[in-house]
Amino acid sequence: MKSITVGASKDIRFHDDNNNYYINRGLELGINLEFLNAKVLNKTVSLHVPKMLFYTSKHISQITLGKEIIFTEFN
Repeated sequence: MKSITVGASKDIRFHDDNNNYYINRGLELGINLEFLNAKVLNKTVSLHVPKMLFYTSKHISQITLGKEIIFTEFN
């Protein structure tokens, strides 16, 4: 990820050279922006995003760095 910002509706937005993804209402979920910056900025992470019928969503369901889960909606 190249940058992480706060978007509309308290979303946390992730930007790289080609795409933008978001954690819906990430700040309301208690996600710490400083933690994310330190953990994933300028690193290669795996984003798990829903695959829709005709497109892939930009909504992040899970972020992993290697085998470490950084964020997940799956419980």
